[in-house]
Amino acid sequence: MRRFNRHGRLLAAGIVAVAAAGSLAQSAEAKRVPAVPGDVKVAAGNTMFLIANAVGVQIYSCNATAAGPTWGFVAPRADLFDKHGKLVIKHFGGPTWQFTDGSSVVGRLVKPVTVDPTAIPWLLLEGATTSAGPDGDRLAGTTFIQRIATVGGIAPAAALCNAATVGARVEVPYTADYTFWKKKGKA
Repeated sequence: MRRFNRHGRLLAAGIVAVAAAGSLAQSAEAKRVPAVPGDVKVAAGNTMFLIANAVGVQIYSCNATAAGPTWGFVAPRADLFDKHGKLVIKHFGGPTWQFTDGSSVVGRLVKPVTVDPTAIPWLLLEGATTSAGPDGDRLAGTTFIQRIATVGGIAPAAALCNAATVGARVEVPYTADYTFWKKKGKA
């Protein structure tokens, strides 16, 4: 009996060690910074603290202009999910991101880059204003936001905005990854 227990303990210790190593690898993977074009890279001295996948819409309106009817961007509306599929952020006009703890960041565009002409551009935004929420401060202190890996979301065809459709709003589905950054030491 003793021999079985000793081996059983060794086997259990081995399983725990393998599980811990896998957990460390997943943790390291979660912190890996996605590769992006130079124009949307975040400045040195910042560290990524969150990456989330967005599923939502880009909202456009058909506007009358001196040059004729044209699509104009109104606002985004999206839900952002963590790597476990849990809703963590609501994204809306401003552009604003609000974490489930109530903290938020409003971004200001630094640079767009068209990576795929069939999708909305990748963006680098700086955190213009941030605030803590009633239940936490996850997004407070955000210095930069990147929108990357975009699919869809581009404005409808120009021909669909005409005298008969002026005033119409269209919601175009999109997905993207958003990365959130803070000054090193603040993440």
